[in-house]
Formats: sequence, C-alpha cells, structure tokens
Amino acid sequence: MKDKFSSARPLTDAEEADIQAMIASDPDNPEMTEEELKEFRPFREVFPDLAEAIDRKLAGRPKAENPKKAISLRLDQEVIDRFKASGDGWQSRMNEALRKAVGL
Repeated sequence: MKDKFSSARPLTDAEEADIQAMIASDPDNPEMTEEELKEFRPFREVFPDLAEAIDRKLAGRPKAENPKKAISLRLDQEVIDRFKASGDGWQSRMNEALRKAVGL
C-alpha cells in the first residue's frame, strides 16, 4: 500500500492542509502548546531507576575475563544426546568434561 503522504518530496499546500485538518479533528490527541512542550524533561531525569534498569538490560551480561570462542565441531550423536539429556547447561558441562580430559 502506498502512503498518501510521501517524505521523498515536500508536501504541497493542500497536503499540509489535509494533515493539519486530521490533527485538529482528533479530540483524543490535541496538539501540544508551547507551554506544555517547555514542561518536558528528559526520561532519565523523570525515571532514573527505570532508565538504569533499561541500561543494564541492554548492556547484556558482563564481559568474561576469558571469553569462550564459538567453533564448529563434529561429535557422535550419542555423545550430544547424553549431554543434552542432563538438561540446560549441557554445553557448559561438555566444556568442563573436555577441560578435565586435557588436564585443565
């Protein structure tokens, strides 16, 4: 579906008038006044705890001192099935078994 108003070109006076008429016809969302806009404050100032929580969530887990490296490895299906059968964390348990096998 093609938009009625394209941002690829400037609006005509008629299009601008249509947009302003649509804005004016929406009683649930009146245009804000300059005074109302001046009262706005930054999100981080109004909700500092929430902003901090969002930052933590977006940052992900902390960087590991010794990050693991993704590789491709071909293993017997029975070995994979045995580790997966032990539940979540099977890759970490497989890593630990390999570390023990090589003496780390």
